[in-house]
Order: sequence, then C-alpha cells, then structure tokens
Amino acid sequence: MTTEPIAFLKGHGTENDFVIVPDPDNAIDLPAGVVARVCDRRAGLGGDGLLHVVRSAAHPEARDMADEAEWFMDYRNADGSVAEMCGNGVRVFARYLQHAGYVTAGDIAIATRGGVKPVHLAKNGDVTVSMGRARLPEDGVTVTVGGRSWPARNVNMGNPHAVAFVEDLAHAGDLFTEPPYEPAAVYPDGVNIEFVVDRGPRHVAMRVHERGAAETRSCGTGACAVAVAAARRDGADPAETGTPVTYTVDVLGGTLVITEHPDGRIEMTGPAVIVAEGRLDPAWFASALS
Repeated sequence: MTTEPIAFLKGHGTENDFVIVPDPDNAIDLPAGVVARVCDRRAGLGGDGLLHVVRSAAHPEARDMADEAEWFMDYRNADGSVAEMCGNGVRVFARYLQHAGYVTAGDIAIATRGGVKPVHLAKNGDVTVSMGRARLPEDGVTVTVGGRSWPARNVNMGNPHAVAFVEDLAHAGDLFTEPPYEPAAVYPDGVNIEFVVDRGPRHVAMRVHERGAAETRSCGTGACAVAVAAARRDGADPAETGTPVTYTVDVLGGTLVITEHPDGRIEMTGPAVIVAEGRLDPAWFASALS
C-alpha cells in the first residue's frame, strides 16, 4: 500500500471527462471499488471514467502490443468496470502524453484493449484517432423509453453500440438508467445506446447512455457508431461508392467530425484538453482500498 500521494490529472474531450492516473510501471493497484470512488462526483474527483497510463511492456494485457505502441490506455468506466475502448479517452490520453513531454505533435500509437490506435496530434489542438473498422452484426434490438420504441442498429467499434434514430432527443428521457432493450441476449455484456436526430446533410446530433457511466456529455466510439449507422441509412457506404464519407456529430459537450474511408478505416477528430493536476491524499486512497 502506497504512503505517497498519487498524482492525477483531469481532462476532457468534448466534455467527456476523465481522471488520469500516470503509472508508467503499473505499480498502483486500482480495483473497481477504488476507481468508482475516484470517479464519484461528490465523494471523489469526479469523471466519466479513469485513464490509467501504463507502459505497454509493464501491463500483462498489453505486452504483446509493446513493439507497436509504447503506452497502454488501461481504461475504466466510472463504476470501475473495465472497458475495451473509449474514443474520447484515447484523445485525452494522447494529450496527456504530450502534456507530460513523452510525445510531441505528430503521429503516435496507443495500445488499448480494442487494439493499437494510431493518433495524430495536430498543432491547432485537435486530436485525430484512427478508430479501426466498424463491425455491423445483423442482430439488432428494439429500444423503449416512455412508451416509445425504436429499432436500433447494432454497431461494434471494439465495444458494442445500439444506434436508434428518433424524432426528438428529448424522447430519450433522462438517461440516468439504461434504457430497456430487447432481445437482451444480443448484448450479453451490456451496450452503449445512442439516440440520434438529423440536423442537416451529413450532420446529426446524439445523446448517449454509456455502459457503466449513465449519460455522458460525449462518447467517441458512440459518435463513430452513429456516423456509420447514418451513412448506411443514407446509402453512403464508402466501400461501395469508393469515396470517403464525413459526418459532423454534435454531442452535448461539443462537436466531433467522423470520416469513414473506403477501406473501412474510421477517423475521429476533436479537441482534447487537460484542465487540472494534483495529488490524491494517501490516507483517502488507503480508505478507498479498505
């Protein structure tokens, strides 16, 4: 058990906010209960999730990626559960590496449970992440809120999403709890649920209930899933047209730009900001561990 204060930072990407815990040697124990305490907005620091910054070679889940990416994003949801991937989290993670002097503007690679993600740090402050390729399982679900029901498209971005197009974002309700969906067996490990409205040509807005975090101000993988679902709905599949397609996706915390290429690669561009840094009191941390 450490008796030293534990360094942390706070950052956000389109107001999807994270506690960042630098731990290059993977020396800090972060069980689910501790992560949940840290992310608690009243009793802790508050955040939609936690970014545990570890060198890939030091983490058992990332050692086989160490030759491709020096750093591993050990991402946790706000409830302490482990997640495969977080698009806004990757952008904030990259911004932290730049802030700490580990990298400079340009291209880097970050290991995640969803694979190695290429990232570009632009000089204007935007961060572009290559999010990989979407998978489109054929089995979808029906989502129900307040007596209304919608079909939701199944899109997997390394983590699962259900995308429902609605007439009004208010129809999604308060999103404090996960909206019910059927059949539940389609998502045995839970799902991120996006509600989407049109704002204009290739321009949509969304709200999201994130698995393990309730409604968040933004979700990067969710924005990618929404853009892919919208493109298929609009008959704009880049694999068929041979032309990249770009959607502007408004989230509660700002705007993300999503481009899908003919080979299936999806890129997400948006801001990432470090807003504060400090130290966790070791006595408080010890009490969270007990």
